[in-house]
Amino acid sequence: MADLATTKLHADAVTDDYIAQVSRKRLYSGLMLLLFVVLMVSGFQVASTRNGGSFWGGIDNFFDYPGEVVSEAWANLHALPGFMLKYIPALLETFNIAALSTLLGAAVAIVLSLLSTRGLARFPKLIPVFRRIMDASRAIPEIVVALVLIFIMGGGPVPAMIAIAIHTAGALGKLFSEVNENADLKPIDGLASVGASWSQRMLLGVVPQVAPNWLSYALLRLEINIRASAILGFVGAGGLGYELKNAISWGPGRFDEAAAMFIILFLTIMVVDQTSSYFRDRLVHGAAGRA
Repeated sequence: MADLATTKLHADAVTDDYIAQVSRKRLYSGLMLLLFVVLMVSGFQVASTRNGGSFWGGIDNFFDYPGEVVSEAWANLHALPGFMLKYIPALLETFNIAALSTLLGAAVAIVLSLLSTRGLARFPKLIPVFRRIMDASRAIPEIVVALVLIFIMGGGPVPAMIAIAIHTAGALGKLFSEVNENADLKPIDGLASVGASWSQRMLLGVVPQVAPNWLSYALLRLEINIRASAILGFVGAGGLGYELKNAISWGPGRFDEAAAMFIILFLTIMVVDQTSSYFRDRLVHGAAGRA
């Protein structure tokens, strides 16, 4: 009987502790939600007071610009295919910026990820240093780096490529290191037992395991970089974004060209998204199926 009473008291204590934890969790969740709402409202109020005009007062004009673009494009519908062909070279420049920055960023990310993964790092004591390097490279927005490089190097695609590559190295490095942590260490130990160097252990023992996921993340990053390279064109980094900025700045009379650029950019991103999604699915699930 004493054992039963003790068990019941223990069960009651566990139940009370669980109820208390649930209550605390709900309280914290409610406080976080309240804090979020307060920050949103206060932030909106500050933005509204510092804005040149009233948000609610100008909401009626929100669709004026898109309406002008669509109406002018519709009036010159017959000319849109010609405009789309005209800006294909600028689109290719944007795609080249994204592709090259993805390749360079991924190459640096591979090295940083291997040097910052516990159990794989060549210099274990420097793991925090390499992780902070990745944090810093992805913390600074591409547009800030691009503006600094444009000031130093002048306008063109090279500053945009370097800026996107720096951010890509930090973002992919973080993802790659998480993939590396799931790698099986047995092949690495086997290679080490026969005297393989660190680079040989990484190349032969780690890369074959993680390459499908690396490629999957790199393809996903390519989609993001295409959009980023188009945005950086607005600050003088070349490509389709630069041409789009000029067309928008000109105003009525070139809205049809702006519409054509919007269309080809949208189609390009859609095609790249669908293509990369297909290959990412094949890489990840195909590799899992073979395993």
